[in-house]
This record gives sequence, C-alpha cells and structure tokens, in this order.
Amino acid sequence: MAVYTEVNDAELIDFLASYSIGKLLSCKGIAEGVENSNYFLHTESGSFILTLYEKRVEERELPFFLSLMEHLAESGLSCPQPVKNKAGEALGRLAGRPAAIVTFLDGYAIHHPESQHCAALGEALARLHLAGAGFKMKRKNTLSINAWRPLFSPYAERASEISDELRDFVEKELNLLEQNWPENLPLGVIHADLFPDNVFFLGNRISGFIDFYFACCDALAYDLAICLNAWCFDSNQRFQPASCVAMINAYQSVRKLTENEIQAFPWLVRGAAMRFLLTRFVDWLNVPKGALVRPKDPREYLNKLRFHQTMTSFKDYGLSS
Repeated sequence: MAVYTEVNDAELIDFLASYSIGKLLSCKGIAEGVENSNYFLHTESGSFILTLYEKRVEERELPFFLSLMEHLAESGLSCPQPVKNKAGEALGRLAGRPAAIVTFLDGYAIHHPESQHCAALGEALARLHLAGAGFKMKRKNTLSINAWRPLFSPYAERASEISDELRDFVEKELNLLEQNWPENLPLGVIHADLFPDNVFFLGNRISGFIDFYFACCDALAYDLAICLNAWCFDSNQRFQPASCVAMINAYQSVRKLTENEIQAFPWLVRGAAMRFLLTRFVDWLNVPKGALVRPKDPREYLNKLRFHQTMTSFKDYGLSS
C-alpha cells in the first residue's frame, strides 16, 4: 500500500455517490507498501479501503484479483471483499486510475513475528492453496524467473547506487537460477506477496489476508518460499530456524509437500529472494517525486540471498524430508 495518486474531495465524493455505502465521513492516505495508492475510508456504513491501481497492475487483470477474493471468502478464508457499486460492478475509475473499494478487516500486522505466528501462517497458507484449487480463472506469474533479467537489465548500470558488487552478484545468480529453476512442481493459485504487513492477527490467530494484487498461478511451494524469506529472518536479517520449522511443519499438517517440492526448495527460496531484491531495487530508483510511499531497502534481500547461497538442501533449513 502507498499513495502515488492524490484524489481531491470533489472527485472522491462524486465517485462514492455511485455506491450505497453512505456519505463520506473521513478519508486518509495509507503510506505502507509500495505498489498501489490506498486510502482508508470511513462512511456512514462503516470502514473500507479504496485502492487506485498503479504501476505493475494491469487493468485487464483486475477481475482475477477481485474474483479470487470472493472465491476464497466463499471457501472460508477471511480476506477483503469487493464492494460493488449501484450498477453491480466491482471496478470503477477515479483520478484517471482503475479503482475499487473493498471491505475493511479487523486485526493488525505483526511486525516481528515469532514461531507461533509463523505456524499460524503456514497452516493458513496451505488452506489458501487448497481453496484456490477450485478457482477457475487463470493468471500467469508476470514476476517469475523469465521476468527477472528484463527487470534488472535496464538498471544494471545503476546497481552501484545500492552496492558496488550488486551488478556482478545479480548476473551470476541469475545464470544459476536460469540453469536450475525447478519444473514440474504442483501448481495452483498463490498469493505471491504474503509479507507480515499483508496478514492480520487478533492475538495469535490470523484474522485475514489482504493485498492480493500479485496473486497468480504458479508453483505452490514457491509461495511457501516467499513466506520463508519474509517471516523467518529477524530485523537484522538473521535466519530464525525455529520460525522456519514451525511454518513449514504447520503447512504440511494441512498439505504435504511432494518429494519434488522438497528437492526443489533451496532453489525456490533463492529465486524468491531474487524476485524481491530486484523489484525493491527498481522501486528504490523510481520513487515518483511527492509520492506518499516508503520504498523498501533492496539490501535486505541481498543479505538474505547471500545466506541462501550457503544452503543446499531442505535439511539445511532444519527441516525433515
């Protein structure tokens, strides 16, 4: 979440008139995140999140994300629900951007997750994967391995702005990932961005998932690898094996990993670290002037990727095959 596009009061009030959620009482921009413009709305009917879609989100793909949230809720998972306007449409336009309103979820993000939070995440992620099996719409992962080199190449000459060694490091690692990237793994709908700020808790219980705008169809174990990177390191980028074991054991209590997924896991974790290193690197160099956004430091994922390069098997992460 972030704010790239400012919305004036007249535009917003006119937009909300097409919905049956009452008059606007307050509106506040949300600075967290990096992808879309988000506002917290409070109306006579309650609280909502307004999203204006920017950057990497293509308008033609928005029905996939909105329909997925509806499908998952019907399957018993808690996630925001699109609010349809008086014409029965979930998607509109505001300030020249595609825009949608979704319901507000109670809960809060855990910024320093411990092993019990990681266990709750692992179980919920497996349930999301099982629920996604019944979803009929398809969307490829536009930020998978085939996208990484084209993403990096236009900015390679500026890599020294982050680290003197970054260019050579990334190019060597991309070569290895392209040679070893796993194939023939179980596929399905994945969230693909399930960082702690996209998971809400009430106590130690997950109250919901948010921000489905990278969701796609890809290897299920890759989603787990993204979560390992996001949840199983402390604030100093030190790996936390107890959190990793708790998360993956809880995941496997609901959905067992196949032998192929277990063998492929070290490459999936390295690839997940590369994906976020590169998108953070590009975002770091391209923050629009005046945008209400906090770009995330790509060096965090450079450090994590260096760590993963020392790991060669599932057991190295403290896990049993």
